[in-house]
Amino acid sequence: MMKLEARRAWPGLVVAAAFAALLAAPAMAAEPAAYTRALAAGYKAQMMCSGVFNAARSPEAIGKDELSGIYPELQPLIGTLEARIDTEAKTVSVAFDPALPPRVAVWRPSLGCTGLPIGADPASAASLPRLAVTAPRFVRAPDWPYGNVGATAKPRGNALALNAALDDAFASKARTTGAIVVQRGKIVAERYAEGFGPHVPQRTWSVAKSIAGTLVGIAARHGLLDPARPAPLPEWRAAGDPRAAITTDQLMRMASGLHSDFAGNRTDAVYFGGTSVGETVPGEPLEAAPGSRFRYANNDILLAVYGLRAAIGDDARSLAFPFTELFWKIGMTSTFAETDWRGNFILSSQVWTTARDLARFGLLYLNNGVWNGERLLPEGWARYVSTPSGPQPDGAFGYGATFWLLNRSEGVPPDAYAAFGNRGQYVVIVPSRNIVIVRRGEDPASARFDIGKFTAEVLAALK
Repeated sequence: MMKLEARRAWPGLVVAAAFAALLAAPAMAAEPAAYTRALAAGYKAQMMCSGVFNAARSPEAIGKDELSGIYPELQPLIGTLEARIDTEAKTVSVAFDPALPPRVAVWRPSLGCTGLPIGADPASAASLPRLAVTAPRFVRAPDWPYGNVGATAKPRGNALALNAALDDAFASKARTTGAIVVQRGKIVAERYAEGFGPHVPQRTWSVAKSIAGTLVGIAARHGLLDPARPAPLPEWRAAGDPRAAITTDQLMRMASGLHSDFAGNRTDAVYFGGTSVGETVPGEPLEAAPGSRFRYANNDILLAVYGLRAAIGDDARSLAFPFTELFWKIGMTSTFAETDWRGNFILSSQVWTTARDLARFGLLYLNNGVWNGERLLPEGWARYVSTPSGPQPDGAFGYGATFWLLNRSEGVPPDAYAAFGNRGQYVVIVPSRNIVIVRRGEDPASARFDIGKFTAEVLAALK
């Protein structure tokens, strides 16, 4: 249930017989653990907050899309927890335990929504870090790709075949919410599901990892860090700590050797538990030599960005860095990069942005890191992130440095690479064809979108 408010809410035989009777009795559902309830409440608060205040979507639509098809241990709880939305304070609170305060997510301009720690007083929201800079505003709308004027053009190739590829994408069992095809710098196909559109941000999930890698590149160009050198984490600097040898490059390539419970290492404590990156992520021990294996892990990217913050040093500058050095420079002004409550960016997943902003991101790489005549990324950075080095994943796709490789995909040129995200988020860059393909989705786990097939269909339709 959801409520919208415009105010602040805040024993021998006997034992055997008894045991047999217990086995014969109908099974009783176990009461969810207190922490599971806290996570479910945090998940709902975070998603509802971002969906309402980043994307201006209705609570009903968010319940149908962002809050469905989620982790199975949390899904049954979501509908039982009431979300109170305070449109004045721009907060969402979800009660989960009568002995503790509700879980609270707080919206801030550009930084989107941040979840307070479990048990935090809602009043502590006032002390969250905020940006000291604001997005640029214009007297008139600038031209594409920085703005939206003159963004579209007719496709070069078979327009009917291109439309058919989009028809297939929206008709698949996976739930496509948006698709854009950019050819020679212009949008030649664009389509959205009902309730979405060119100005409606969605969560990027792991597409944010590629954004993180881009920020590392920008920092490298500024001389703030060298990806080939040990990652500058203060927690790893003690004498004798073997993690001190892990480089930022190894973090970007999912080759840190750090322990994770399973591939992907769900980071619930950071994502929805209100725990800061610095409290948990740097503490994982080594279980393999750095650079000796590929293991996809949210933590590796969280650590790369955490190290970037340490390299920048100044908290205000590090908080502004993604906006002033990337997003706002290339017109990604509908993009929200979310942090933990201590101001650490959660750039393994928590960015909300539009399909058009992701098209701009793809164009930056298609243009080899140059935007409007200004070099933002080091010379050769696009080649670096799209070149495999060291151990590789099994399966249909290779891996570079925060980007996946489509070099094993039939009908796709070997130079194609992409940002991938959960629930069907994709940004495909094909330099040899001068094409960027963006696909957004709210895919259930039972219906994965075939991005290799879709890319091949789009490319076959275009000259």
